[in-house]
Amino acid sequence: MKYKIEKNTVQETLIIPLFARKVCSELYPNLYRDETAVRLIEKIDYDFSEAEKNSRSLMQRFGSLEVAMRQNDLAFEVRDYLKDHPNAAVVNLGCGLDSTGKSCDNGSCKIYNLDFPDVIAVRNELLPAGEREENIPCDLNNTEWFAKIDASGGAVFFASGVFYYFLTEQVKALVLSMADAFPGGVLVFDAANRTAVKMIAKTWLKSAKIKDVGAYFAVSDAPKEIGAWDNRLRVTSRGYMLGYNDLRDPSVSGFFRFLSKVGDGMMKMQIVKIHFDCCVICDLCADEKSGAI
Repeated sequence: MKYKIEKNTVQETLIIPLFARKVCSELYPNLYRDETAVRLIEKIDYDFSEAEKNSRSLMQRFGSLEVAMRQNDLAFEVRDYLKDHPNAAVVNLGCGLDSTGKSCDNGSCKIYNLDFPDVIAVRNELLPAGEREENIPCDLNNTEWFAKIDASGGAVFFASGVFYYFLTEQVKALVLSMADAFPGGVLVFDAANRTAVKMIAKTWLKSAKIKDVGAYFAVSDAPKEIGAWDNRLRVTSRGYMLGYNDLRDPSVSGFFRFLSKVGDGMMKMQIVKIHFDCCVICDLCADEKSGAI
């Protein structure tokens, strides 16, 4: 029996990136393959006719590539952290129906998937938690969820397409609270400048007919702007279209590489990584800063 998702609901936001990952898996199999997305589309009762009709248009194909590269970049950062912290908590903030945490499983990490209760209800039906994995219903702005994360072996948090829906003050409050609770941890997420965020609000959300979802958080110079929030935040960023992959695959046209360059440059589409340094520099932080780790 298929799981039905209604129009004009928060749950509908699950469909946009899921369908994009499925399309990208078909269009660019050498760059990206999300078997979970392909499988889940078949298990969901939702009218995909409009999305299917639009999926082969030029800009929709680029949008699918964009979503897939973002997931690849975040997975890279998660795996990179796990190299030195194999028993870490891997925490997917605003997980939707994304399986990145599971795809990064090294056999010893702990995986947590967090989202609103109605989203987790869908996830529990379609993507039930596996070994060392937990689906946690919560509001990310209510930090009671911190207590459910076992960060004794370290923690890497990631958010894909989430913070565009947050006020800047909300992102700042969450980041500073995480710095207090998870010293030595890392948060990675995608972001863009104000121009790009306005475009997202006019395209993605409008095309999905989703109302009352604000796209407020934007950043141009992440190290400078976010780093100024607190001296415990060590911030770096890389373009998320070309910062991790040169996209020289034959399936990617020169025009799409040009758009990727514009996105990373003019729109400041980026993967932001925040290291939460300890209040007092411990041996671990000192080693990381010196490059010993």
